[in-house]
Amino acid sequence: MNTLVCEQPGQFAYEDRETPVAPEGYSLLKIRRIGICGTDLHAYEGTQPFFAYPRVLGHELAGEVVDVGAAEGFSAGEAVTFIPYFNCGTCIACRSGLPNCCTHINVAGVHIDGGMAEYLAVPSYALVHGEGLSFDELALVEPLAIGAHGVRRANVRAGEYVLVVGAGPIGLGIMEFARIAGAHVIAMDINEQRLAFCQEKLRVEHTVNALAPDVTEQLKQITNGDMPTVVIDATGSQRAINNAFQYLAHGGRYVLVGLQKGEISFSHPEFHKREATLMSSRNATREDFEHVIASMKAGHVDPTTYITHRVKFGQVQEEFASWLNPATGVIKAMVELE
Repeated sequence: MNTLVCEQPGQFAYEDRETPVAPEGYSLLKIRRIGICGTDLHAYEGTQPFFAYPRVLGHELAGEVVDVGAAEGFSAGEAVTFIPYFNCGTCIACRSGLPNCCTHINVAGVHIDGGMAEYLAVPSYALVHGEGLSFDELALVEPLAIGAHGVRRANVRAGEYVLVVGAGPIGLGIMEFARIAGAHVIAMDINEQRLAFCQEKLRVEHTVNALAPDVTEQLKQITNGDMPTVVIDATGSQRAINNAFQYLAHGGRYVLVGLQKGEISFSHPEFHKREATLMSSRNATREDFEHVIASMKAGHVDPTTYITHRVKFGQVQEEFASWLNPATGVIKAMVELE
């Protein structure tokens, strides 16, 4: 089978590999769609934490079941996605119902090889029914689930002002599910094109350019002087993460969905006087995947609006580097396999 390998930062190569055979407890999928996410881009540019080369990238995936294996209730030819965070089932996190942050987690395309290939064997327990969704939609369930998980971590309530920093695909998903939860959403980014997308396509109520000289005043005006009670970072930018502490309301919650390699730095007195809560949000759970699929089926979310670029699998090596350039206007690139 044809496989695309990221050999080192900035270098892809196609390889002809043996088609996998599903071992015991696994199912075999024919990959039909691959969504390109921030993790893939960061791996390519050499800035992704917890990463080693060479690696087959890709974990936003949709495919057809070829070998059902141990997946009860699934059938050959069925369109599916899967939860790409493979957990041990026995550690403290797994025993506590938190398989998304398993101490021995293996994320497809990060810790182990992912789905930039024609076929992929995955643990049968990770399969998720397609529920009649298209391959494009199914490939976007995983990034939206990350956003849904972040919103659930923040315990977003109806009527709250939620500031989402970063209007990339993950940030867009956070905005969608904060809106579904009944919040007033504020989108923040440095890219006016993406802020316009938030208003036009996602019906986001408020947008703020992070480079404006009066960001704090804008946020006060939007929130009637209170400031946002929830701030969620989806940038993975150290500067953006550190800056956003100042935007938090007293008693507010700050959730870090974005990930960067450096250290967080903030004023302890300013954080303390707010009695603020700081938390991380890692990956997603089956509950989040199911919430996303139900929201898609109900028409609350149309993820296909995120797809700005579409290529065949054989074009990825040539096109990938261009997606790192903001001038290309990429929000979500989708790779097609026949």
